[in-house]
Order: sequence, then structure tokens, then C-alpha cells
Amino acid sequence: MLKLKYKTTLLIIFCLLVLSLQVISAQSLPLQDTIIMVDPGHGGRDSGTYYGEIYEKDINLEISKQLEQTLTEKGAIVYMTRKRDIDLSSIYDSAKKRGDLYRRLLMIKEKKCDLYISIHINWYQNSSLKGAEVLYNPINENNKKLASSIKNQFKENLNSNRTIKTTDLYMYRNTTTPGVLVECGYLSNPEERKLLQEKKYQKKLADSITQGIINYLKKHQQIKYVL
Repeated sequence: MLKLKYKTTLLIIFCLLVLSLQVISAQSLPLQDTIIMVDPGHGGRDSGTYYGEIYEKDINLEISKQLEQTLTEKGAIVYMTRKRDIDLSSIYDSAKKRGDLYRRLLMIKEKKCDLYISIHINWYQNSSLKGAEVLYNPINENNKKLASSIKNQFKENLNSNRTIKTTDLYMYRNTTTPGVLVECGYLSNPEERKLLQEKKYQKKLADSITQGIINYLKKHQQIKYVL
């Protein structure tokens, strides 16, 4: 009888230990096994917007690398549509831009991603305009929820007063995978142009996006064991 009680006690202790480890893991790795595609906009022949020799495509890539790191640290499985200065079009594509975007969409589908984040930089004629903002296509009802969650982090961490907007651009209206277009700031604004080139600010953007994703999943996708 004592031997049975001893085994039962050990089993209970073991189960509690496993459960506590799961809770600790979920707290430190809240994105564990979440598959995310990070899409640095433009690349190669397509510079995106620019100011002198400062090109959007390069800043997009640097922010995306920071985002890849922060998401991975939180347990996510992260893929990137590009890791260097290239576009994804084929020599056989008559419309290079469309071919590039099509292959980005194909990667999202092939990797069976839970969500995607497309990184871009804004430009406007009025140089006083600034702030990170998020755009979404209503093809998936979760897109607006994700956009709102990331926008809230931009407001809290970056003092951005930009609101979420809808977009009907080719890439975002042609995938039902949850995801958003993040415009990380305005290259046309002198103050923000300087910030966008700084590693510290790029990391701040990445941290804000990551926390926005975590908050979205906690609220709408029910991450297990998160307290």
C-alpha cells in the first residue's frame, strides 16, 4: 500500500512539473510553433521609395531581419520571402512586378503559414506626415484584428497616431492567410527618415510588431497556457 502511495505521489509531482514547464515555456515562448512569413517589400531592380541613396528596399530588409530575430526568440517558425537584395520575379515573367508578388504569395502558401507580415516604408508629398501604420485587406476577418493589435503597439511604444486602413493591392487581396501590410514610417519625413536607418529604432519596430502579434493570438486564437 505504501509503495502504491509512493508511486502515486511521484506521478502527481511529475505531472505538476510537466505542467509548470509548459506554463513557463508558453510565457517565454508565446509564439511556439506559430509559422510566420516575414516579407521585406521590394528588392533587386525594385527599390521602392527612396531619398537620395537611401532606398526603401534596404530599410525593409533590415527591419525584417530584426523582426525575424524577435519572432524566433518568442518561439515562432519564421520564413522570409527574401534575405538579400533581390526580387523574386522570373526571367520568363512579362510583368516583373506581378511575377515578384505572385512568388511571395506562393511562398506563404507553400510554407502553410499561420500569418504573414509585409514590411514597407511610406512616402508622402507633405513631409510633416509621420508615424508607423498598418493596412489590411478584408478578405479575411482576422486581418483587421491583427492590424488593430499591431497598431495599438505602435501607439503605445512609438507614439504613432496613425489609424488602420484597408488596401486592395494585388498581394493582399489574393491570399486568405491572415496578414497585414506594415508601413514602418515615412521616408519623406526628415526626423523619421533618420530613425528608420537606426538599428535601435528598427529593433523597437520589430518588438512592437511581435508584441502586437502575441496580443492578437492571445485574444483571438487562444494561445495555450499563456497566463
